[in-house]
Amino acid sequence: MFSVSRGKLLSRLFTHARGLSTSAQADPSKIRNIALLAHIDSGKTTLTESILHKSSYLSVPGTVDTGSTTTDFLPAERERGITIQSASIPVKWKQWNFNLVDTPGHVDFGMEVESASRVIDGAVVLMDSVEGVEGQTKGVWRQLDRHKVPTRLIFMNKLDRPGASLRSSILSALSHRLHPNPALLTLPVASFDPEGYAHAEPGIQGVVDLVKWEIWKFEDGESTRIQLPNSEEALKNTDILPENHPLLPHLLPARIALIDNLSNYSPDLLSSIMDLPAEPSPYLALPPSAIISSLRELTLKKEILPILCGSALRHVGTEILMDYVGALLANPLDVAESNLPVTASGVQLLAWKVMWDKRKGWMTFVRVYSGTLTRQCTLVNQNTGKKERVSKLLLLYASEPEEVETLPFGSVGVILGLKHTRTGDTLVSTNFAHGKDEIKSLPSIVPPPSVISASVLPQTQADVQPVQDALLALSRTDPSLRVVEDEEEGQTLVHGLGALHLEIVEGRLRDEWGVKCKFGKRRVSYREGFHGEPVQVAETWERDMGGKPVGAKVSLEIRPLEEGEERDEGWGGNMVVDSEGRPLPSPDSLGNYPQTSLIPPLVQGLRSALSVSPHTSLPLTHIHIMVRSHSVYAGSPPSVLSAASSHIFRNAIKDAGPGPVMEPYSKVKVDVGEESMGKVVKDLTEHGGEVLDLGADSGDEFAYEDEGLYIPPAWVTPASVGLASSSSVSGPGIKRSVHAIAPLSKLLDYSSRLRAVSGGMGSFEMSGAGFREVGEARKEEIMRELGRI
Repeated sequence: MFSVSRGKLLSRLFTHARGLSTSAQADPSKIRNIALLAHIDSGKTTLTESILHKSSYLSVPGTVDTGSTTTDFLPAERERGITIQSASIPVKWKQWNFNLVDTPGHVDFGMEVESASRVIDGAVVLMDSVEGVEGQTKGVWRQLDRHKVPTRLIFMNKLDRPGASLRSSILSALSHRLHPNPALLTLPVASFDPEGYAHAEPGIQGVVDLVKWEIWKFEDGESTRIQLPNSEEALKNTDILPENHPLLPHLLPARIALIDNLSNYSPDLLSSIMDLPAEPSPYLALPPSAIISSLRELTLKKEILPILCGSALRHVGTEILMDYVGALLANPLDVAESNLPVTASGVQLLAWKVMWDKRKGWMTFVRVYSGTLTRQCTLVNQNTGKKERVSKLLLLYASEPEEVETLPFGSVGVILGLKHTRTGDTLVSTNFAHGKDEIKSLPSIVPPPSVISASVLPQTQADVQPVQDALLALSRTDPSLRVVEDEEEGQTLVHGLGALHLEIVEGRLRDEWGVKCKFGKRRVSYREGFHGEPVQVAETWERDMGGKPVGAKVSLEIRPLEEGEERDEGWGGNMVVDSEGRPLPSPDSLGNYPQTSLIPPLVQGLRSALSVSPHTSLPLTHIHIMVRSHSVYAGSPPSVLSAASSHIFRNAIKDAGPGPVMEPYSKVKVDVGEESMGKVVKDLTEHGGEVLDLGADSGDEFAYEDEGLYIPPAWVTPASVGLASSSSVSGPGIKRSVHAIAPLSKLLDYSSRLRAVSGGMGSFEMSGAGFREVGEARKEEIMRELGRI
């Protein structure tokens, strides 16, 4: 049955693809490049299926539980029920063309979110209305901030679950400082029967659109729109809701609060309200178009954060969400991403993801920032200077392709035939590459720092080369995976973002590349820091090359980074600046430097020296390096500066003496029954953990104020009313949350430990908390673990 429905899906997808690829070229203002982001298990993939269903792409949506979803097509994704890699899919909705990216929620696959965040113009951040803001919710929010994604909105999902609370979720967003001015555009109707509120029954049967002043009623997956009356008297006597329904008298105050909030930031909207007669209410007479116009303006300015609500699993609120994504979020014309005009005849694009397919070969996902890309054209990689030939252009519906002739400005698509391009590279057409004006590379994509590693053990000697080739290919598809040859121990190490990340990598090597290997024991990636007074060094490095003297001179100032001081993850958590304090690009984001420039060899040499400490062989971190001056002898090639900078910096570090050893820490949130909480706390503290909070949602110290904001009362979501709060009720069966921070090395086996201390009833989530210095006893333990003593 699954294969039949899949065949129907592909037929429907290809029919829509032909229409989409043609219409998408006409008007970039109708394109929306958006991503769905959230903490794990918040419903991103389920919402994607709901969007495909409501867009008529799917007659029957798939589910995560059955492994039949469109965007989770890898065997490991279907087996585990989680998203591992981001998947792109074009969606036609009314007059808009969405390039929709479904991203992973697990922190171990943060690189997928990082690359998607780099090329989108808008984001839909999902929140589980039972849990509120969670660890990775804040993580993806910071990624959106880092990539300056111009527009975003929140979708409060899972309002059909017991314990869902719209009020608590909005307060959680304020507590965690997501935005100081959340604007609730829709209200949930838990039940059209007032008894549902009286009995605190969970559910969501409808949604009130406070902007368009209408109610959506959802029954058996179908929706009905009903316009609300434009007078207060008629609203009291409407047949839409019974006269004793608790939501009925609350609708007008909710709309007034929304419009008043918007008018505080929009003079045009305030003027529109003032121009309307006092009777009947100007808040009901105000046309939706005037409100939406102000909403879009304020969303683009980040003055407000639009909030919508619903249930993706029950397809409640999906159409409303898509309407507001089209109406409010930015289009490519709103974003001044490139230094090129939109009308430029040449092409500039960014490779934001690379994949390998057994049948199609290398697939490069790109976002077009200027011009229109056509088949069979030649591109120049500005990061490497190499030419690449485009063989085919695709729109990719998750794992199913549709070939197209062009990719226009603002669109997201796939190129086949590129052999050398990696994630984050800028590609331009040859007329730009050879033009007189300098065309700057687009900002690159920097992978998060790796925190865990494992040795790779080929099954036989004949498997060594296939394993090496597979690792090289996999690291190209996943830049957060680093492959390092440990010459001292004669083995290959892979460094990743977490234990699950390495577990998935091991499975993909076996299942997708067909190589025979296994991973050794996982161990975390330690670092060495730098302490003491600043060190200034100015040295000359000389060698003979072909009978001629060559050399370079480098002057550096080295000091430890202060607490809270900015650091660059592209430099491994260090900061490298020039003599005027301007950050130097990391080797992964050098851009289009001329062949004669001294910057590329300089940074390559420094990065090489930073990768291995002369004291411990660990990577160096938390170091501030100022390059005061650098030069090469007359007649010396620029490449000598790489060896010179590496040698001079390494000697300076050796002379300064060993620095502190640092290990990665993780924040841990453990949900467990109260009867097991004491055991959980004891286990964490015995393994070097520090308990931060018990039973509370640990928001930021200085939460945004809710004064002047519309926060719905708790009874609007009756399933949350009367539930025990962690501070007032205790006893067996009551869930508690333990917030702690602990060394990652002590958490590698935490799932089995938690299962033992909680009787299998506990659950936990982790997020990175950076590196911390260790004491002498722990340093000795680490050195012994690494075989350094």
